[in-house]
Amino acid sequence: MKVRLSSLLSPRSLAPRKTTKPSFPRPPTNHSFSTTPPNPSTPPPTSNSRWLSTTKSRLGKCILFGLSRPQCHQAAQILKILSHEWRDLVAGREGFLVSPAHAGLLRHPVVWGEMDSMGHVNNVMYVRYAESARVNWAAKYAVRDREFCEEWRELATPRGVGMILKSIGVEYKFPMTYPDHISVFHKLRALPEKDSSSFVLDVLILSELHQRPAARCVEDIVVYDYRAGKKVAVRPFMMKAFEETWREQEEERKRVESRIQEVERAVVELERETWNREGAVEDLGSGT
Repeated sequence: MKVRLSSLLSPRSLAPRKTTKPSFPRPPTNHSFSTTPPNPSTPPPTSNSRWLSTTKSRLGKCILFGLSRPQCHQAAQILKILSHEWRDLVAGREGFLVSPAHAGLLRHPVVWGEMDSMGHVNNVMYVRYAESARVNWAAKYAVRDREFCEEWRELATPRGVGMILKSIGVEYKFPMTYPDHISVFHKLRALPEKDSSSFVLDVLILSELHQRPAARCVEDIVVYDYRAGKKVAVRPFMMKAFEETWREQEEERKRVESRIQEVERAVVELERETWNREGAVEDLGSGT
């Protein structure tokens, strides 16, 4: 669901932009965050890995300081965007496609039995989440690519050409616990070469409760012909679909970055109108 911020957020940002430039950097995570930009006309940096929670805290500071009726309406619009578009803002900015048509797992329940004696979800479960999501990710190509529907479905079976997990790396972000739900998204790390027999997928496992990554994975996938008993090049129908996916990833990343900048400008404007202005006095309420 998309929500517009009148006067500050342009509706043009909601339309994806076309691009084929194959640049896909991982967002840096070691930059500090400041609520006051060095240049009054420039929003604060948005590379912080906890951008969503930090932005909510900044809005909370404005609200606690005291808002006029128009400012309350503006803050409500921003919070509505953060509430309805949070998966886009967290995952889409990295190029992950978060729609139901692309998601490997969406609001999948974390069950009590997945926790271990330490009281958090067992580390092995994250590999299972990634594996289940990868199978669903491939199966959803079968829905979109009707011409090669059966070929896509067979990728998860040993009947013909299939995908084999060569290796997986997991980076745990925080100890997730029951109750919670997760959403898991896959993206191509790079567009594979046409004669390559493997490709790499980045995986993002989001906690719906905390609205931030619980874990990240990197999967090295090999295309294997079970009949011939050997590795084979990525199939032409797969390459065609991957090229389209790569374009969509790039478009989504740029669209969301633009959206984030617009939200940043709106938050900075609200800060300047409340606590971050000369002579600002906090509204402590009335004693009568």
